[in-house]
Amino acid sequence: MARGFDSKSVEYQQEEALRGRLEKKGRPLSEEERVRLQRRQTLRLARARTAADLARAASPAQQQMLGRALAALDAELKALG
Repeated sequence: MARGFDSKSVEYQQEEALRGRLEKKGRPLSEEERVRLQRRQTLRLARARTAADLARAASPAQQQMLGRALAALDAELKALG
């Protein structure tokens, strides 16, 4: 449980740092940029949860399903940039 919490905290801090860098450039984030950052954060959290579930999965069918879910999340994160 603590590992997952730490992971979420690190990801949140990374997103906040990125947001801070963009805002320091003299312009506030656009609505599109805010939505994109939120979507990326949501996908990263979902990926962390799925990876943790995969590590604990016992049955081959469950491992396979979680592996596909992880690949789909990775593809979506890659598409966001």
